[in-house]
Amino acid sequence: MYAVLIGLVGGSFGNVVIHRAPRGLSVVRPASRCPACGAPIAPYDNVPVLSYLWLRGSARCCGARISPRYVVVELLGGLLSWAIVEAVVLRLPGDTLLGRAAAIFTADLLLAIGLLIAAFIDLEHMYVPDLVSIGGTVLGIATFSFRPGVSLAGAIAGAAVGFLVVWLPFGVGYRAIRGRTGMGLGDAKLAMLAGAWFGWPGAVFALLAGAVQGTLFAVVLVLVEGKIDEPVAVRAEKQRIEERLATLSADERASALAELGKDPVHEPSGKGVGQARIAFGPFLVLATLEYLLVGRDVLERYVRWLGFAW
Repeated sequence: MYAVLIGLVGGSFGNVVIHRAPRGLSVVRPASRCPACGAPIAPYDNVPVLSYLWLRGSARCCGARISPRYVVVELLGGLLSWAIVEAVVLRLPGDTLLGRAAAIFTADLLLAIGLLIAAFIDLEHMYVPDLVSIGGTVLGIATFSFRPGVSLAGAIAGAAVGFLVVWLPFGVGYRAIRGRTGMGLGDAKLAMLAGAWFGWPGAVFALLAGAVQGTLFAVVLVLVEGKIDEPVAVRAEKQRIEERLATLSADERASALAELGKDPVHEPSGKGVGQARIAFGPFLVLATLEYLLVGRDVLERYVRWLGFAW
């Protein structure tokens, strides 16, 4: 129960980061405010999940609709916290000190909440904040001893493998062949994070499992919707940029376009489903969480099935 409550609070803070980080706002100050009118939110209206239900999804101050994302992220935080206790903490050796068990739980929960933040920001804005990817990589390397079979060298090598296995073929190689980026730098940093936490097997698992699940999602989306659209926030940002570009001189516009061309989000989309742009970060996040909770067991069974020792 306590673990679930901690996860709910972590999810609530995650919502603050998801809303503020893409807008360049501090995630610490000011205290929670209504996204619609800016009025401070009273503590009794800021209780995870319960306040949303009590207010029936509307802000008390101005009546604006509260995005269901808030309660979804809070519930996911609570669920992941419980899952970490069940899949990680309760499986520790019986002689594990309480302080060490608490430290492992805290580190893994920070990873889970950080990944939630990355997934929802990428879904809405198609970018992954360095606060999560690089910060998570540093934390993963610093806590390598919390994970069985991962050494300091293995964590560092895993981070390098995770980054390079995405960036070299899909960033550098794909651009050289197709003239556009296959996967962005943010995706490479997320794979780097997975490698830092779980070594190179974790990075490879995250990439392959993420690719399979992302492909299945894209197929289902095309079958249901008939197309894959960019997120509303991304389309709105591009519209604002176009309006701004229209006010610039020819030289200023050329310079601005050259700078925008370095960002994969602003690359022209090709025609057809195969050229559609979809946020891959959430699927890397999903696969990394899967590895945290069950991935090592899955790999062990697969390797044994192949007849090799793990």
